[in-house]
Amino acid sequence: MGKNATDLALKIYGLAWKAVLPCLRFNGRLKDGWEQRTLAGGVPAPARLWMQAASGGEAYLAWEVLKHLKPTGTDTLRVLVTTNTLQGYQTLVRAASEINGRKAGLAVQPWYFPFDAPGLMRRMLERVRPELAVLLETEIWPGFLSACKKSGVPVLLANGRMSTKSLAGYMTWPGLFQAFAPDRIMAVSETDGRRFATLFGRERVQVMPNVKFDRMGDTRPMPRSANPLRDLIAAETPFVIFGSVRREEEHDVTRLAAGLMSARPATVLGLFPRHMHHLDLWRRAMDGAGLNWVLRSKLNGPARPGTVVLWDTFGELVPAYGLAAAAFIGGSLAPLGGQNFLEPLTSGVTPVTGPHWKNFAWVGREVLESGLAVEACGWQDALESLKKIIDNTPSRREVAAAAGRYIRDRRGGAEAVAKQVADLLNKD
Repeated sequence: MGKNATDLALKIYGLAWKAVLPCLRFNGRLKDGWEQRTLAGGVPAPARLWMQAASGGEAYLAWEVLKHLKPTGTDTLRVLVTTNTLQGYQTLVRAASEINGRKAGLAVQPWYFPFDAPGLMRRMLERVRPELAVLLETEIWPGFLSACKKSGVPVLLANGRMSTKSLAGYMTWPGLFQAFAPDRIMAVSETDGRRFATLFGRERVQVMPNVKFDRMGDTRPMPRSANPLRDLIAAETPFVIFGSVRREEEHDVTRLAAGLMSARPATVLGLFPRHMHHLDLWRRAMDGAGLNWVLRSKLNGPARPGTVVLWDTFGELVPAYGLAAAAFIGGSLAPLGGQNFLEPLTSGVTPVTGPHWKNFAWVGREVLESGLAVEACGWQDALESLKKIIDNTPSRREVAAAAGRYIRDRRGGAEAVAKQVADLLNKD
């Protein structure tokens, strides 16, 4: 794409932002940090490094990379970390609190990522004056990237993932994105690397371990005596979790739940919706299947065998895994990409997933080939797998130990990103 065509595309892009910005003011999810998103309340302090983490998950990755940065010289390395969501911002605030004053030579400032209007991004770059920008996962913002190009700021895209759908979208106007290509791309798999290379060229792309493996740490199963949910599930009661189930797979999940409770009537089933605002949908689904259910918030003692517990409280999925005999991981019976099944594994539970888990392909098919996790072709297959696990539950300690070995062999992503950052910052 020629310079004139690029400039015209950016102008149109900027006009679109100008038209839509007044409407965004009424978006409930964007009201948090509005003044930072629009720079109406000022701009952050200058920083040598600007790291962008789209939401909560990427913010944890940024936190991991920050822990691995090794500032050199006598000057403090000032890092601006930005995000698009409230959850991401809260995570970055915690990261900054941990690092600032505790890690010598590093100062972290959290901020909301400005709206990608080219004018806003130019103003942001002029004020922050970074020497390097790091984008985590797939963050391709034309306004931001064009401002970096005009300011001579190199861009590193790290822990990069790209789906075939995303690639197809970018390839509808490849010249625009190629004009603002990141200088270096670190993809989490050869497959992702090939997709990035299709758009940006192979010479920019390398493959790295996924930082998400670093985040897992040396997680061990939580002893029952320390589990905050221990009074809700009797020790002798088989407890099965349906984790992060999605609205789009309601029909199959309901049939799976009904089949499980019929085949193993002494079971307690904990159903964790991926989105809490769909809780009424799951109430109706359980009623329609004739299943006994209770809200987690209404439990005052151990759940009765044969009951489905609809989990309506946040932040309890991981400790719940610590009490489970088996787990089905949602988002995988419909083509939704799946959910993270490393969490039950590190809690000592063998997870069962449906066939649709491409969003977690970075985990590697070896996790299935080694027997650490089970892939079911549909809900009936998932039911049979869950029944086998309930009837012959593997040792929690042995499952967690095998998962730990699998994860340890795949760590190193945060260190690899930190080394690239040091290389680009110290480049003459």
